[in-house]
Amino acid sequence: MCSRFSFARLSRCRLLWTALWRFKSEAETRNRRKRTHESSSMKVLIINSGSSSIKYQLYDMPQGSVLAKGIVQRIAESESEASQEAGDRRIVINERVPNYEQGLDIIGRMLTDPEKGAIAALTEIGACGHRVVYGGETIKGSVLIDDGIIKLIEEYSELAPLHNPPNLLGILAAKRMLGNIPQVGCFDTAFHQTLPEEAYLYSLPYELCQKMKIRRVGFHGTSHQYVTERAAELLKKDKHAVNLITCHLGNGCSMTAVRGGRSVDHTMGFTPLEGLVMGTRIGDLDPGIVLYLARRGYSISELDKMLFRQSGLLGISGTSNDVRDLEQRAAAGDARAKLALDVFCYRIRKYIGAYLAVLNGCDAIIFTAGIGEGSAMVRRRTLEKMEALGITLDIEKNNAIKGREGRIDADDSRIALFVIPTDEEIVMVRDTFALATGKTL
Repeated sequence: MCSRFSFARLSRCRLLWTALWRFKSEAETRNRRKRTHESSSMKVLIINSGSSSIKYQLYDMPQGSVLAKGIVQRIAESESEASQEAGDRRIVINERVPNYEQGLDIIGRMLTDPEKGAIAALTEIGACGHRVVYGGETIKGSVLIDDGIIKLIEEYSELAPLHNPPNLLGILAAKRMLGNIPQVGCFDTAFHQTLPEEAYLYSLPYELCQKMKIRRVGFHGTSHQYVTERAAELLKKDKHAVNLITCHLGNGCSMTAVRGGRSVDHTMGFTPLEGLVMGTRIGDLDPGIVLYLARRGYSISELDKMLFRQSGLLGISGTSNDVRDLEQRAAAGDARAKLALDVFCYRIRKYIGAYLAVLNGCDAIIFTAGIGEGSAMVRRRTLEKMEALGITLDIEKNNAIKGREGRIDADDSRIALFVIPTDEEIVMVRDTFALATGKTL
């Protein structure tokens, strides 16, 4: 009996020991997985430095969750404002921001605010991505920023004078604030480096184009890339199997012909001036007009200011570059406001027709950015009476969509019509995380 008891007791001890060992082993596995997850996770700050503002978002990667987002507005003006949202916590700071370095300092203070911030210290940020508008034909994707890339951004500043200089100021300010962490440049021009030669070449003397690197470059690439990939998801097709016309309509406007998920034509050109009518930029024009004005005494600086800042919707209407204002003015009988909208929508229609010819038809037409997402009137006036081209707009669906994703084509439309809010930041943060860690999402 004693031996039987000892044997049973020993068996129970062995079972208990086995259970404890398994529990310990499973706990160690869980902890190891947690450590692996933590070691591969990273907080990534995305910065978009504009001509007088800095927009930013802080992400927890690779999950892609937004920890905080905010903006510093009216930099170098008499009054400035900074605001941030982190969950249900909101910060607003009203103090003059004289430069981009001070703007980044305020962003750092908001991110690390003890009560309403998103992180305890800036050292938690593992990488920083920056929107850069112009990378020419040299940059074919997002890149780690080094001295060579900084020099390149400087060299291209005269071709994107409204964008590259503030982009660079944001980069330099972030490097000073965040120290020696990976900084990544996400270039608007990169998506369009797949343009074929017949699409990007100007008919200037060929040797001059080669020597001076004059060619159609393209812009708003991260936006066109995002809505291309999102449209493929909505159409339940591989992104390399879709043919699309993507319309980025904001203060700056551009359209892209997408074949097999790749940009094959684009309305903007060597600079962001070409193509559609924009808020203050002229879009397409006879270059002889510039020569004509120059011969009559207009200086280079005067022409630069006119073409970039005094033309487009503002130039035609004489009152505003904001479509919302122009819609109200047109409804109240302002003939020039109506004319500005007429020219704006006509130019988009014209390029839709051209790109349908380039693509030999398409799967969908996409509207994005502030005007594309927010103005049912612009979408209607652009797309109405195009049934012969396979485009039939559903007026009720179109009127119901503002600032959100949705489909606006009629049931019998051969071409799908989508409104897709752009998300350039998610493209940028994925590229930044991949370059900083070597892990592609």
